[in-house]
Amino acid sequence: MKGKTPNKAELKHMDRVSQIGCIVCKNQNKFFNPAEIHHIQGKTKPNAHYKTLPLCYEHHRMGSGVEPISRHPYKARFEKAYGTEEKLLEEVNRLLHTHDYDNLPF
Repeated sequence: MKGKTPNKAELKHMDRVSQIGCIVCKNQNKFFNPAEIHHIQGKTKPNAHYKTLPLCYEHHRMGSGVEPISRHPYKARFEKAYGTEEKLLEEVNRLLHTHDYDNLPF
């Protein structure tokens, strides 16, 4: 996949984002589900690595158009079911600022 290689600060940010676990599963009060990084504006725009969501495999790229709806290739269905990527990003950023992820034991 084409895109700008993340620098050290961007890698740290994306690691912190992934430690939240899948934001959709979290919002559905499901158990912690390990997350992949989803870039909401691709990987080539400025600050693209800071505009990322933590999504589990099922919600990111499994390819299902029914629950669990995956973001790829079903963006419209995904956003209708779980909220816009921008709203989810706001929530992720709020969570990052309310937790001390630098001191987690992993």
